[in-house]
Amino acid sequence: MNSEPDIAIIGAGAAGIGAARRLGQTGLSVSIFDALPRLGGRAWTYKTSVGPLDLGCGWLHSGDRNPWTRIAEESGFKVDRGLTAWGRQFRNLGFPKAEQEEARRAFALWSNRVATAQLASDRAADALDPDGPWTAYLQALSGYISGDELERISVKDYAAYDEVSTDCNWRVPTGYGALISASLPAGIEPHLSTPVEALTTNERRIVLQTAGGAVRARTAILTVSTNVLAGSAILLPSALDPWREAAARLPLGNNEKLFLEIVGDSPFAPESHVLGDPHDPTTGTYYIRPFGSPVIECFLGGAGARVAAAEGQRAAFERAIGQLASLFGSSVRDCLRPLVASDWAHTPSIGGGYSHALPGHADARVALARPFDNRLFFAGEATHTSDFSTAHGGYESGIRAAEEAINALANDC
Repeated sequence: MNSEPDIAIIGAGAAGIGAARRLGQTGLSVSIFDALPRLGGRAWTYKTSVGPLDLGCGWLHSGDRNPWTRIAEESGFKVDRGLTAWGRQFRNLGFPKAEQEEARRAFALWSNRVATAQLASDRAADALDPDGPWTAYLQALSGYISGDELERISVKDYAAYDEVSTDCNWRVPTGYGALISASLPAGIEPHLSTPVEALTTNERRIVLQTAGGAVRARTAILTVSTNVLAGSAILLPSALDPWREAAARLPLGNNEKLFLEIVGDSPFAPESHVLGDPHDPTTGTYYIRPFGSPVIECFLGGAGARVAAAEGQRAAFERAIGQLASLFGSSVRDCLRPLVASDWAHTPSIGGGYSHALPGHADARVALARPFDNRLFFAGEATHTSDFSTAHGGYESGIRAAEEAINALANDC
């Protein structure tokens, strides 16, 4: 391990890999560290008997402008640009067409209030119709989109994302996580299962304490999640308290995935989708047989993901199977088997899904992205002002932080 690199990168997710890709072109010495035993962070393609499954990010959101689309094609990864089944309820099961139209109108009205700033506050829940019958549905959507309930979502923050996002949601059949973890440039050796336990800035160098020894870097790029930065996993100097406070205003929401294997004959059609219960804010949403594979992906957000984290995977799988049985008939229980599930809430080096700004604190993203002393730089999806909660926002923030570090070192000569 190089104990005195020019630049140390803490975190080997999309942001850390983005920074490494930019720095790999400079001739500077770079060391990258991650507490996990693998690359990718919240991008994780898990290999199973039915094929690769993304336990973290799985969609190239805004694929037409997403830099990972270009990287995928340059690296030989296929990008599927086909239409997806999201937003359609298979055979209108449990969600009659008339109710779907009503629910969509409720979401459109809420979105219009948010977009046109017809609110006295910055709290997304204040855009709800207090007498509307679709609050539970909108809270479920908020869980999928932001990882939390509308009471804890900043309108300004939500609108910033919504304004720039496109409808191009594409996929990498072999896995988005596989693409990201394969994109670390040659020549930069990752130090995995190597958590940074403490960071000090009171020397001429940034000193990182790891289980493998001390690392004294000229500069460092910190890409850890906001929950880690605001917490106690890494001992940080008091001079960084403003950054920790900004991170606390950008908490990770709760998002988890469960995958069920389909065995034998079943009524599940390839590339179809159902929402479990539109009147339950904790409901799962189910993508059925992606690319024709014998699997169902259950996505949980907000309250639903918190229930899964609290009750455990066995209960979460049973609840998902129960929702599917209520829609497709009890016989489907015989052809569904728990396969694999995420547990981001209990992963110490992450601590949740993706960031959202608390009401009144959208500007914390800018505060979190500020360099410290022109020696310590911050990246990660939470530091992006519009593409937060995405792997491409993380990647772009890594590029930005790398440029800042390059300029700092150039001026330090």
